[in-house]
Amino acid sequence: MENTNSSKEEKNFRVRKLELSDKSKGFIELLQQLTVCDSVSEKQFEDRFKEISMYGDDLLICVIEDDFSGKIIATGSVFIEKKFIRSCGKVGHIEDVVVDGSARGMQLGKKIVGFLADHARSMGCYKVILDCSAENKVFYENCGFKQKEIQMVKYFVGM
Repeated sequence: MENTNSSKEEKNFRVRKLELSDKSKGFIELLQQLTVCDSVSEKQFEDRFKEISMYGDDLLICVIEDDFSGKIIATGSVFIEKKFIRSCGKVGHIEDVVVDGSARGMQLGKKIVGFLADHARSMGCYKVILDCSAENKVFYENCGFKQKEIQMVKYFVGM
């Protein structure tokens, strides 16, 4: 008899581009597990989605949706920076990678990061970079990244 067990570990999760309907599937709540992310109205989400869409493949937000629950359980983004150095080369910047707490340990983060890195490569980038916390260093090393230099930041109060 065929085993029809459909545990989360056996699912074949698919990475896809963010869709307008993903707001109602918990996309913003997922981002809140990563960092400060205030509530976003339907209009704000739609306006930002349209703005991002104007960048075409130069700004990609991808998600993984749990087909059983209908919730977005992983996301990440990459934007393509066009440079003058390296013969007018391009660099991919990976940002905002997060996996829902209930779905961690299932290699979804690695799947998201691989998808984003592959996109950067397909766009002609000579490298892809990201910033991460010390706690996530080993995860990104397991995704093929290596530590290089130091990150700096300057926040603008109220923005």
